[in-house]
Amino acid sequence: MKQIVTAFFFVIFSLTVQAQNKGLPDFTELVEKQGPAVVNISTTQVIRSNGQGMQPFPFDENDPMFDFFRRFIPRQPGLPGTPGAPREFQSRSLGSGFIISTDGYILTNAHVVDSADEILVRLTDKREFKAKVIGADKRTDVALIKIEAANLPAVRMGDPEILKVGEWVVAIGSPFGFDNSVTAGIVSAKGRSLPQENFVPFIQTDVAINPGNSGGPLFNMKGEVVGINSQIYSRSGGFMGISFAIPIDVAMEIQSQLKASGRVSRGRIGVVIQEVTKELAESFGLSKAQGAIVNALERGGPAEKAGVEPGDVILKFDGKPVNVSGDLPRIVGASKPGTRVAMQVWRKGATRELMVVVGETVEEKSAARSGKNPKPVEQAANRLGLIVSELSSEQKRELKIKGGLLVENVRGNTSQVDLRPGDIILALIARGENTEIRSVDQFNKLLEQFDKGSTITLLVRRGELQTFVTIKGLPDKKAD
Repeated sequence: MKQIVTAFFFVIFSLTVQAQNKGLPDFTELVEKQGPAVVNISTTQVIRSNGQGMQPFPFDENDPMFDFFRRFIPRQPGLPGTPGAPREFQSRSLGSGFIISTDGYILTNAHVVDSADEILVRLTDKREFKAKVIGADKRTDVALIKIEAANLPAVRMGDPEILKVGEWVVAIGSPFGFDNSVTAGIVSAKGRSLPQENFVPFIQTDVAINPGNSGGPLFNMKGEVVGINSQIYSRSGGFMGISFAIPIDVAMEIQSQLKASGRVSRGRIGVVIQEVTKELAESFGLSKAQGAIVNALERGGPAEKAGVEPGDVILKFDGKPVNVSGDLPRIVGASKPGTRVAMQVWRKGATRELMVVVGETVEEKSAARSGKNPKPVEQAANRLGLIVSELSSEQKRELKIKGGLLVENVRGNTSQVDLRPGDIILALIARGENTEIRSVDQFNKLLEQFDKGSTITLLVRRGELQTFVTIKGLPDKKAD
């Protein structure tokens, strides 16, 4: 009996150990096979001082703040105490990269090689090569460089689309110059949009990424590259548990264009868009919050020529769903300029199919600003507590609009109304109906038709742009 009990507990113990071991990944084989394809990149820039006494960065290149200052603050060369004497000094920085082909093509971040006069690539076997930049794209922070070598180890590419949140991932790079350092963690989120980075659906991880890791690969557990480590969220300059990687499919599309022509060509359709909130979806008659609302159009741009109107909700572009507004710039940007693409929009309670000829990316233009301040006659406050007035024919002609009301003032307890003096109300949207506003009397009568607590949306021109303002919960009577 004692032997049976002992055997039983031994089996239970073995199963527990196996379960624990199964839950703890082993990265040794991955690092052994893929590590040789990861490289250290050091750059040198010769900076010539104008002798005005301005100093270079006040941080050593190994300081956590150095990478932050190098990327976001313009270099201002000079040496103190020598006014009027031209001087030179070398600015050095470190980064990482990985070999994507056996003949020496390497991917890294654009900010790693930006303005570099010399780029030195060091392999794990200690060989060093000078590299040249084939091309760099600052919009996605992807750069392609080349060294003259053959039979090099190269990484294998994975599919970021099938990467799951919570999945283990590994980073290899050179944080603070420590070659081939390995860190691991999990995927925290996918499809992250960051300020001024609307062409990249970032992979967020909790993998320890520090200055010097930039440009290095992010691997899945199969040993495939799924991203390029690009940015960290930090208040100190060091790792704080939030890191961002560029999906490798985005990077490979960029590198193919850089390799072919040295530049990246992106599609554009000339629209200013806004996120569809739950309240906006209700006002527009959509079954769920999806798509991108068109706030404004570039005059003569591809979208206007295709028949797109302000207030349209773009649901699909080239057959691809636009789930959130941030999807649209990425989908359009990936389209080849000059191609004719189908676009599905939601307008006045129904879907429509439009065909648009994709243009090439330029800076998006805003609607023209009027140089004069309208001075219409003040009216009484309406149900929303707004004092609105009609525009003169000359003002409407200057603003290039057919109707609309100017918000002169906001009175009473109207904290739920996100309007301000100077706004121009162009349309009211509710229950899927879009009504252009042409007079004070019309607008006020429309407001009186809704029950207390109803949700409406107003199309508002604010300065150079148009935006949608949702008002949730109408008062039961006019404001005093």
